[in-house]
Amino acid sequence: MSKTASANRASGSSNEARQPTAISRTYSIGELAKMFEVTPRTIRFYEQEGLLAPRRQGQKRIYREKDRVRLKLTLRGKRLGFSLAEIREVVMMYDAMPDGNARQLKRLLEIIAEKRAELDRQLEDIRLMRLEMDDVDRRARDALGQLGEKG
Repeated sequence: MSKTASANRASGSSNEARQPTAISRTYSIGELAKMFEVTPRTIRFYEQEGLLAPRRQGQKRIYREKDRVRLKLTLRGKRLGFSLAEIREVVMMYDAMPDGNARQLKRLLEIIAEKRAELDRQLEDIRLMRLEMDDVDRRARDALGQLGEKG
């Protein structure tokens, strides 16, 4: 190893150290859309809803790492059935205290408990609907059998 390489390694001034950090990374709307497999229109909608706040250069939107994380949290929240208001609440708490605090975590647990209860109700509704469908299916087949038809 050369003296220069050794000195650079020791001082932390290698080429890797000069690369932009994830914090300074920026994204275009197209990059985020492709990264999260959504349309630019979806991203603009979340921006309009106050969930994203890109910088502007004329008409061009410049999204920071913070916006990327917020979009990720938003999309995850939507997949889990959170409303936009619930997502906004969690994201705002995240912004206020990125590492979490007791209030934020308790509220998140409340939202999760509400979602679980809602899913349990939906599962019960589905179970009952299937029982009713099975009953209607059986009666329809019986009626067809009495008419001499096969189902």
